[in-house]
Amino acid sequence: MPTKSAKKIGAIATAAAIGLAAIEIIGSAGTVLPMISQAEARVGQPWTPRSAAGVQRRTTWRVLRHTTAWVPALPAGCVRTKVNGFAVWRCGGTYYRAYQGRYIVVVVD
Repeated sequence: MPTKSAKKIGAIATAAAIGLAAIEIIGSAGTVLPMISQAEARVGQPWTPRSAAGVQRRTTWRVLRHTTAWVPALPAGCVRTKVNGFAVWRCGGTYYRAYQGRYIVVVVD
């Protein structure tokens, strides 16, 4: 005799399967629910895409990627520079960024 939890899991799985099948049937029939219209992109909605902070945050993480390599101290001859507003140290062809008392190697694309 199944336990109460097994019956509950079976009921949830059955409901999920019926729900997914209903979505599949509605999608294949070509009918769209009347409350759902075609998706339209609107510039400036929500407000953050136009804000300078939002743009800088999104572009910075595409340009400056952290790696898993850490060093306790910078090598000799490093030059401090900025990449998209973040202070980094360039040592030859390698870039470092201060993080939690150590320096993490970053990749600048």
